Order: sequence, then structure tokens, then C-alpha cells
Amino acid sequence: MMKKFLFSLLLVFGAVAVAMAAKSDGVTFEKTRIDFGNVSSKGGLVEMDYVFTNNGPAPVSIVTVTNGGCHCTKPQFPKEPIAPGKSGTIVIKFDPRSYRGEVNRSVKVQFSDKSKRMKLTFTGVVIP
Repeated sequence: MMKKFLFSLLLVFGAVAVAMAAKSDGVTFEKTRIDFGNVSSKGGLVEMDYVFTNNGPAPVSIVTVTNGGCHCTKPQFPKEPIAPGKSGTIVIKFDPRSYRGEVNRSVKVQFSDKSKRMKLTFTGVVIP
């Protein structure tokens, strides 16, 4: 009797673990950090593409993408939900005009299937 109970309990915990793993797999990025190298402060906008895939069992939407706390960073992202197995791209445009030297900025992305925001960073050097 005890063996049946323990076996049943093990099955329940296993099912819960599988369900949690499927949900936590949600969205993955090809890369979350981009080094744009050296750019001129007068060279115009620098554009970085962050490609992600929905690995979850349901469509996922982007709720918000922060601008990193300044007007130099402009995010663009899909407004429509991304179906399971499909990919999308978050485009970050950085204006280097007011920067000199090393740049280390980040934006945070909130997806509909995650409680924790994901951080995307970019680095480089702005040459006057």
C-alpha cells in the first residue's frame, strides 16, 4: 500500500515538474548581448536585432520593452502574438550623437508568459 502511495506521489511530482519546465522554456534569444564595435558619433543610428523564438506551448506577446532610461534608445517590437515555434525580432536603435567613448546600455523586455523581465544589452565605442 505504501509503495503505491509513493509511486502515485512520484507521478504527481513528475507531472508538475514537466508542466513547470514547459512553461519556463517560453522564450529564448539567439543572443542577449551585442557589441556594435566602433561607430562615429556623426554616423547615424546604430541598429541591433535581437531574434527570439517562442518555445512554449501557447502564443506569447511582448508586453513592454524599456528604452534603457534615455531618449538615445528606441525599441521596436512585434505587436502581434508570436505562435509556438515561431520567431520574432526586437530592434533596438541607438543614437550615438550625445555619447563619447565606451557605451554599455540595456533594455528590459516583459513577455506575457514570464513574470521576470529579460535583459538585452549592447556595448560599443563611440568615436567623436
